[in-house]
Amino acid sequence: MAKVYLVGAGPGDPELLTLKALRLMQAADVILYDSLVDKRILALAGSRPRRIAVGKRCGQPSATQKQICALLVAEAGAGNMVVRLKGGDPMVFGRATEEMAALAANGIAYEVVPGVTAATAAAASLGVSLTRRGVARSLHFLAGHGAEGGLPAHDWVSLAKSGGTLVVYMGGQTLPGLAAHFIEAGMPTNMPAIAVENASLGTEQVIRGTIGSLPRAVARAGGEGPTLVLIGQALGASDAVKETLRAVSEHA
Repeated sequence: MAKVYLVGAGPGDPELLTLKALRLMQAADVILYDSLVDKRILALAGSRPRRIAVGKRCGQPSATQKQICALLVAEAGAGNMVVRLKGGDPMVFGRATEEMAALAANGIAYEVVPGVTAATAAAASLGVSLTRRGVARSLHFLAGHGAEGGLPAHDWVSLAKSGGTLVVYMGGQTLPGLAAHFIEAGMPTNMPAIAVENASLGTEQVIRGTIGSLPRAVARAGGEGPTLVLIGQALGASDAVKETLRAVSEHA
């Protein structure tokens, strides 16, 4: 039966792909995939499905969201089982709303299959929890790049005063403006901040600093992969973790 599955491919590492995502990929007639989906993940689908690249990359020729929605409707309308494979999780900056609306408007059944999002993959790699009792009781996911280019409009003052951990997706290129807004809104310049490029992949690069120093450090590194920016006191927990481990070992 024709149906569309909006599937999260995870942050990149094929081993972080869910079993359900793998099963659906291998059973699909056609896969429409984003440019951030690792080639090794696509290879796991085998030879059965057709593959259509619909990735959107900044500054490069890419399919529009309208074209992607039209393709989903056309492929499902032809009786195909379709997997729309998205990097990370479909519901986290994955434009799933537009695609679900287009499918619903055409009477096409769909299902969302969650995936590991880059924020949790980066936290696991860093060995630092994004939340921490008494330090960070909230977690905020922000877009660092708007559809029109540049920084989206955020309530910078509220975010700066939230006391939680901020995770900025697609924040590499707009990091200087992002940092300037936060500092102007009252965030201390020594607030811990970390940039993670290509989270979970062998090419992962981690740049540590503060909200004041990180923009220059990222610019010097000159990375080109998708970059996640994490900001907050919880990121400075490495010393506390070391103290805890030391205390445990002393009492062992």
